[in-house]
Amino acid sequence: MDRYPPIADHGLVGDLQTAALVSSQGVIDWFAAPRFDSPSIFAALLDHDGGGYFLLAPEAPEGTWKQLYYPDTAVVVTRFMSPDGVGEIVDHMPAQPGPTATDRHRLVRLVRAVRGTVCFRLECRPRFDYARATHELDLTHNTATFRAPRTTAYLQGTLPLERDEQDVRGAITLHAGESAAVVFTVCAPGGEVPPSPTLEGISKELWENIDFWHKWLHTSCYHGRWTDVVHRSAITLKLLTYAPTGAPVAAATMGLPEQVGGERNWDYRYTWVRDASLSVRALLDLGFVEEATRFTRWLGDRLAAREGPAGEPLQILYRVDGDPHLPEEVLEHFEGYRGSYPVRAGNAAADQLQLDIYGEALYALAESREVGERSGYHGWKSVAATLDWLADSWDRPDEGIWETRGGRKDFTYSRVMCWAAFDRGLKLAAEYSRPADTVRWTQVRDVIFEEVMERGWNDKEQSLVQHYGSDILDASLLLAPRVGFISPRSPGWLSTLDAMERVLVSDSLVYRYDPEASPDGLRGSEGTFSLCTFLYVDALARAGRLQQARYTFEKMQTYANHVGLFAEEIGLSGEQLGNFPQAFTHLSLIMAATTLDQALDGRRR
Repeated sequence: MDRYPPIADHGLVGDLQTAALVSSQGVIDWFAAPRFDSPSIFAALLDHDGGGYFLLAPEAPEGTWKQLYYPDTAVVVTRFMSPDGVGEIVDHMPAQPGPTATDRHRLVRLVRAVRGTVCFRLECRPRFDYARATHELDLTHNTATFRAPRTTAYLQGTLPLERDEQDVRGAITLHAGESAAVVFTVCAPGGEVPPSPTLEGISKELWENIDFWHKWLHTSCYHGRWTDVVHRSAITLKLLTYAPTGAPVAAATMGLPEQVGGERNWDYRYTWVRDASLSVRALLDLGFVEEATRFTRWLGDRLAAREGPAGEPLQILYRVDGDPHLPEEVLEHFEGYRGSYPVRAGNAAADQLQLDIYGEALYALAESREVGERSGYHGWKSVAATLDWLADSWDRPDEGIWETRGGRKDFTYSRVMCWAAFDRGLKLAAEYSRPADTVRWTQVRDVIFEEVMERGWNDKEQSLVQHYGSDILDASLLLAPRVGFISPRSPGWLSTLDAMERVLVSDSLVYRYDPEASPDGLRGSEGTFSLCTFLYVDALARAGRLQQARYTFEKMQTYANHVGLFAEEIGLSGEQLGNFPQAFTHLSLIMAATTLDQALDGRRR
């Protein structure tokens, strides 16, 4: 067991309410339950010695490891090949797609000897509440009960278990064709003890879960050039969406560094209005209408609640159930991934002012037809009230899309998305004949446009820039043509693309900005942002630079991990950095693929 495996050395399993990471050496080193944003139970990825883990692997690991997804599913298969035999570990969490939140979640681990003889060993060392809570162990022959103050967990299986202080270990030797299995079940204290699993029952449940994913993916209408990578990204977005509310989280993990040894270690297990709103168009393009609709209803509820800080209609991020309270704390007892300290739980960015979220929110509502066809009069009133508020509030410095902690500025991207908010609001009001202060909204929209083109433009760089009065480039502006703020083939935009290529692009990978030129209040540097690379592909395709767009997209696929997943960033040596897997990266991959497909098909015609 590596002390700290590479971030990318994992597959993701989940049940649509929470998720776990499985390393290619058979170790579950991240798992939080009962929700994505709950305290961790296994967190060895953030503290090897004290975080807790669940290992199920060959006794003698000297051999070759391979990991893959069972095709078109969220079932991870880890294979081990040695001179003595070939072993296989199959990990999954039975999907719970319904609208009801549950406190019972199951990690199912099936081991097989495919050829020869393989001796498997098991170590289960849970550490509840971010390893702050102690637990007691009750052990019978095949059931281990871990009792913590707020959580009870059961480990049951078809192999013998033995006590290791308050933890459990076990071992079994399997010959070709033989199998064994264990199930780790988390539930609230006082719940019923799960029935003892059988190999027949576990096998049946596995195939039912495979069938669930196949049926869900069958509704996809994508038939373009990159089916495998697009569908893997779609499954990943589905895995990162909390089924009871339809709200997606930004990533499955917390605390993984943007720079190893640095302090940019955030908790991403929450729903960002920006990220989730942009996913709506991507989901609709693939035919996943139900998922897009459920999120826009969640978003409409947030607009109606008006629970943002300091009287704002929206907060930039929420818990998956819509709770706006996300106090940030430092887990001082965790050393962090390879010494990347501090490890933070919660996210203080919730208190920031980021005005761009109103553009993304209106973009989502307009794309999904939620306002016109489903939410009715009261839903429209919430939208109109938000735009009336924004008409008085858009012209303020804010922290911007990248949540910098170096002070508020007049970020150009924030202004562009405020323009998009009024533009979409006006179109919705006209299309559905809704009551609105269209005269004022039009006036404000046009003022924003003129201000951005005057104050957000830098003559020296011949480019739109990060904030007014600067010469710093910012990759967030790659979204400007997608929302219709600027024509994708206009001279001003093409020169902006050229400037970004000179300054932000490194061997087709794109930095979001230069932190040395634009101090963000944090020490250290960062890698290229995979989101920005896919936005660059999208912008290149819209600009008609199809050869460059396709080459960049194809080259970016080489940075995916062994099972097709992306973290937030790519480091100097090609390693993946940041929380993993990152929903924003995968949704922008879908956006880039669909835009590029359409452009290539159009050129062929």
